[in-house]
Amino acid sequence: RWQKVLYERQPFPDNYVDQRFLEELRKNVHARQYRYQAVVFQSGAVVQQLCSVCVFVLIWWYMDAGMLSPQGLFGAALVSSLLGYVLFDAVDGGAGRCASGRTRWADLKSTLVFAAFTYGFSPVLKTLTESISTDTIYAMSALMLLGHLIFFDYGANAAIVSSTLSLNMAIFASVCLASRLPRSLHAFVMVTFAMQIFALWPMLQKKLKARTPRCYVGVTVLFALAALAGLATVSSVGAVLFASLLLAVSCLCPYCLIRLQLLKDNIHGPWDEAEIKEDLSRFLM
Repeated sequence: RWQKVLYERQPFPDNYVDQRFLEELRKNVHARQYRYQAVVFQSGAVVQQLCSVCVFVLIWWYMDAGMLSPQGLFGAALVSSLLGYVLFDAVDGGAGRCASGRTRWADLKSTLVFAAFTYGFSPVLKTLTESISTDTIYAMSALMLLGHLIFFDYGANAAIVSSTLSLNMAIFASVCLASRLPRSLHAFVMVTFAMQIFALWPMLQKKLKARTPRCYVGVTVLFALAALAGLATVSSVGAVLFASLLLAVSCLCPYCLIRLQLLKDNIHGPWDEAEIKEDLSRFLM
């Protein structure tokens, strides 16, 4: 009788197996089963980040064209930041603040220091890229925003995820675009707005997603509609293409993922690598 061992001589070829070998065959042991509604809900993070980039570029275009004053943008951003701060504390219930040990006074000081530092260096930001051509600035900004979308933390546990790199690329793109605005005040307001939409806004998104999923879905839909409405004022064709992209990300891609799950055929059996399940810690002491 054939035995699955290598230390005994048997009257069989080395590659011989009998019928019992396939009795331990298992398929899709570790495969995850997804539901369409759950995948659509998780795709909201991608939709919101695409809309954030779209809104940021639109705001820059409005300021560059003289259709939006820096004072108006700064006032609107300040009011929205205060509302978001209050909403974050209301949704969180103060748990995060108690865990981190930060006070509202510490948050206010950090905000004032950042605003003062950015305002003081805004003339430098305005003249930082004078020796670089405008086409190069636009290309660099587009690449940085694309990298921001690639490396952003959407909630997946992957090696490519890097929140720090993603934020730095977005701020770099904002500095490049701000340097092409008319005045130093424009550059200051643009960089400040970039920090709000790329650093503070995702924090509120994650908190809403974890605590109030229905509110998160509503905010995502309203934010997407606002981005599409703003883009429609610039280019109707661009608005249609962007709407198609959002629908593909939120509806078509989840459907394709569900359909592809049915085609999974991962096999597991006695040919897998051996796993040592004993506690070997005593040999490491």
